[in-house]
Amino acid sequence: MLIAKNRTFDIINYSLLALCVIICIYPFYYVLIYSISDPAKVAQGIFLKPAGLDFTTYQSILKLPYMTNSFLVSVARTVIGTALTVICCSFFSYLLSKREMMLRKVVYRLLVVTLYINAGLIPWYITMKMLSLNNNFLLYVLPTAISGYFVILIKTYIEQLPAALEESAMMDGAGFLRLFWSIIFPLCKPIVATVAIFAAVNQWNTWMDNYFLVQNQSLKTLQLILYEYLNSANALATMDASSITKNAQNIVLTPESIKMSTTMLVALPILLVYPFMQRYFVKGIMLGAIKG
Repeated sequence: MLIAKNRTFDIINYSLLALCVIICIYPFYYVLIYSISDPAKVAQGIFLKPAGLDFTTYQSILKLPYMTNSFLVSVARTVIGTALTVICCSFFSYLLSKREMMLRKVVYRLLVVTLYINAGLIPWYITMKMLSLNNNFLLYVLPTAISGYFVILIKTYIEQLPAALEESAMMDGAGFLRLFWSIIFPLCKPIVATVAIFAAVNQWNTWMDNYFLVQNQSLKTLQLILYEYLNSANALATMDASSITKNAQNIVLTPESIKMSTTMLVALPILLVYPFMQRYFVKGIMLGAIKG
């Protein structure tokens, strides 16, 4: 009787979990099959498979001006910005974990305040202009070098490491920098990987700073370029449709197909990288969020 109840529970449990997985995955799958479907046939409806395989929309988008350059800018922003965030937040967290640091509690409390209080868009804009970060690549990486949330996660993780590790190294003559780079930082791999995921996703998806402070076309990111194209999707579709008609092809692009394709182009890099970092994600969050 007990075995039958357990089996029933397992069936219901697995069924519900499978349903949750489908609910989470299907929207991405729908966007994918929509983006590779024939724009003329997709109006009839799609559900599980593309309505005529076609990559004309992707070809049209990839041929747009500055697309390659904007992609390289986004990649550079993500890589450099993530590395700078990880290094700065890790070292600052290590300093805050040391009782020898002057005004440690004051600095930490001020850091926590930044999680709740935001000056707003106008003060931020004025500050960036005063620092001459407009039309400057440093706008993408410097303001995000320190994040209060990341510092709290890493600091809590560092405080859980055995103090004997540092004491033994200090007895051998190691200083704070040597302790951090040779002992502490390598031991923080789970939480560092977690912070790197958050920082990379944030850097890749952010476009507001680009929108307000960058007019130089060569410095625009992929996200802003695609945002501008999305706003002019109707005109773009009309333009592409006329050019395609001249080439005697029976394919007409639609604003919806352009939107779906741009969505996939923006989301695909993160979707490819995330699975490789996921094994650190849960462990890093749990160990960095609970003080033992």
